[in-house]
Amino acid sequence: MSFVTRTTDPATEAPAALDVVGVSHSYGRRRALDNVSFSVRPSSFAVLLGLNGAGKSTLFSLITRLFATRSGAIRIFGFDVGGTPGEALRRLGVVFQARTLDLDLSIAQNLAYHAALHGIGARQARDRMQSVLEQVEMADRAKDKVRDLSGGEMRRVEIARSLLHRPRMLLLDEPTVGLDIKARADILAHVRGLVAREGIGVLWATHLIDEVETSDDVVVLHRGRLLDKGNVGEVASRAGAPDMGAAFAKLTGASRIEGEAR
Repeated sequence: MSFVTRTTDPATEAPAALDVVGVSHSYGRRRALDNVSFSVRPSSFAVLLGLNGAGKSTLFSLITRLFATRSGAIRIFGFDVGGTPGEALRRLGVVFQARTLDLDLSIAQNLAYHAALHGIGARQARDRMQSVLEQVEMADRAKDKVRDLSGGEMRRVEIARSLLHRPRMLLLDEPTVGLDIKARADILAHVRGLVAREGIGVLWATHLIDEVETSDDVVVLHRGRLLDKGNVGEVASRAGAPDMGAAFAKLTGASRIEGEAR
């Protein structure tokens, strides 16, 4: 008989949507992550904020088990990614920075393939595809080839695909890179709406300070090290800064932060 160990927050008796505990990772002699620890609350929008090279994509690769975790632990709703990957990862949806749709297939075919990988039957997959495409306002485009979509539309399809298996936690790695201002705003608004409507926990990785709202939780990562974490007000206050943009610049030593509101 085997037992599944779950961890809970003593204050709430409910597991965090995501727990990252003492995680380190190296590429040869280069330390990409150094003892990183933070949590994402269920039904919350958290921002993983870091400049290029901060270690955001490495961390996502560890959370999604593309890389093995050799130091520390990662848990999704209490299930350890290394010890019980099936239970952990079926609660997780992911949108990677690089495009992963097949350009020569239709939207529906891309989603059907993903559903099959998750063991979702054909009839149930059709129902779920309709639902998630309606959520991202792409239901009328289901038969279109992916190569005919704009960058923003492709991102919306990738978000729809990530929701097919009904995850409770969603990771998005620099999801607005390469998009115009309107497409960026639309994607961000849609994901925030998922948190409000569906109660999904979100970890949104970005280097753009204007994608952070004052109500967000924020995790500041820089050159593999966690510089601070908490809600925006707390982080700004501890940095002695008037707002998150100034706090981020002060913490990272950057003279100019891309995407900072003027």
